[in-house]
This record gives sequence, structure tokens and C-alpha cells, in this order.
Amino acid sequence: MILNTKTYDFMISHQKMKNMTTLLLIFSVFTLLSLPTITEADYLVHYCPNTTTFTPNSTFQSNLNRLLSTLSSNANRSTGFYNATVQTTNNAVYGLFLCRGDVAGTQACETCVATAISEAPQRCPVEKQVVIGYDDCMLRYSNELFFSTATESPRLYMSNNKNATDPTRFNQVLAASMNEVATEAANDADKFATNQANVSGLISVYSLGQCTQDLSEADCNRCLRLAIAQLPNCCNGKLGGRVLFPSCHVRYEVYPFYAQNSTSAPEPAPGPLPPLPPPPKGEVTISSIQI
Repeated sequence: MILNTKTYDFMISHQKMKNMTTLLLIFSVFTLLSLPTITEADYLVHYCPNTTTFTPNSTFQSNLNRLLSTLSSNANRSTGFYNATVQTTNNAVYGLFLCRGDVAGTQACETCVATAISEAPQRCPVEKQVVIGYDDCMLRYSNELFFSTATESPRLYMSNNKNATDPTRFNQVLAASMNEVATEAANDADKFATNQANVSGLISVYSLGQCTQDLSEADCNRCLRLAIAQLPNCCNGKLGGRVLFPSCHVRYEVYPFYAQNSTSAPEPAPGPLPPLPPPPKGEVTISSIQI
């Protein structure tokens, strides 16, 4: 078979295109594999008393849908916080979301808020007062105005099942660390602060405190200190614990559970301090929910 020049050039070009297509396909696969994946929001708890309910397809539900849509469209705010109101006669609904300070303005915050907005109506289909919490965010809405008011009930307590080897020393360091966190968060514009303190050569305690950003300095400080005061009841000598109120929350662990580049500078510690890995799911328990 004799190929003329044009036919030969066409076959060469076609083979080059096939090779290029193959290379592009391989490159695309590796690019997709290298992209960071967005993890689902880690659900913690929800609370929605059935003392105040609404009728499906009512004006209140229509207003609630509008509110959730507004909150969703503002989930990319750099502050990680937003509140809104939708109001018609006798059918007002107030709501807000708060992302953990170190994930504010990130995809993790948007994902968490989107998850909360999607799941809240499923978990609380006809309740007017709802609080739902995740590791990265909290969503709250109500038929009653709660903005700029420190709400300290219901209370969620969580703790790690493992105990500190020297609980006296551990509790002393934790108390001092939490005291600093409360002071810093109350004075912070975003009402968020963290602290790292050395317990012993290889153990550090990482503490976090946060309030909703509509609270005053005094109300945030009071809310956080009340939450901190609950820690001995649920988490005395435990290697991790948290107390969550609707308006504020505190948490501590022996590993960095927050993004450290978004927080206050850690306290210097002697020698290298490799962080301990997060505890398996089975080591964390919800002690109780107090109304």
C-alpha cells in the first residue's frame, strides 16, 4: 500500500492527537486525586423542644425557609457569623450561624452551614426553636428574639474517656489556660480565642473559647466563665472535654484540634512537643444534656 504525503501527514497528526488526549486524561486523573476533599460536617447535637410548634406550609414555615436561604447565602462571610430576621405579623423568625473561629471564611465553614441548614428541618420538622451543633459550626433559629442576649441553656457536656496521669497538675494548667482564653475571647472582635499551655515534657493542653459575635464583652465573658465552671463537673482530670451553650462554648484537648495559624501564639515549651493524635470516636462521650 502506497501512502501519499497528505495521507501520511494526517496519520501522524491523528496519532499525536491520540497521544496528547491520553496525556491530558492521565494529568486530569492525577489532578483530581491531588485536590483536597471537602469532608462532611461532624454532627454533635440538636435541641428543639416541642412546646412551640408550627403548622406545615404555614406562614411561619415560609418565613423560616426565607431565613434559612438568607443564612445560606451568607455562609462565605469572613467573620464566620451572620444573623438575620424574617418578619410578618405574628410570624417573626430570627436566626444565626456561627462557625468556629479558625474555619471562618473557609469552605469548611460553608459546608458546615449548608449541612446544618439542610439537616435542621429534618431533625426538627415543626419546632419553632432550634439549636443544632457541629464540630465546625452552630445554627440557631427561634420565633423569639434572642440576638445580643447570652443564652446559657440547654447545656451540652462532652468528655474524653481517658484520664490525665497527673490530674492535679493537669487541672491547674487547664484552669489557667481557660482563664486566658475567656479574657481574650471576650475582648476579641470576633469573640474567639485559643491557647496552648505545656503540662509536662510531652503533653500540652489546647484550649478554645468562643461566643456568638452579637454578645457584648461583658456578656461573652460571663457566658464563657460559666461554661468553664462546668468543666469540673463533666470532665475533671479528663484528657479532653467541652461545654456548649447556645451563646458560647469552650473546649480543650491534648492535641491541636484547631488551625493554629489562625490563633494566638502558643506558649513556649521545653523541647519538641509532638502532638498526640485525635482520640478514636469511641473515646469521646456525651455525658449529658442539661436543660
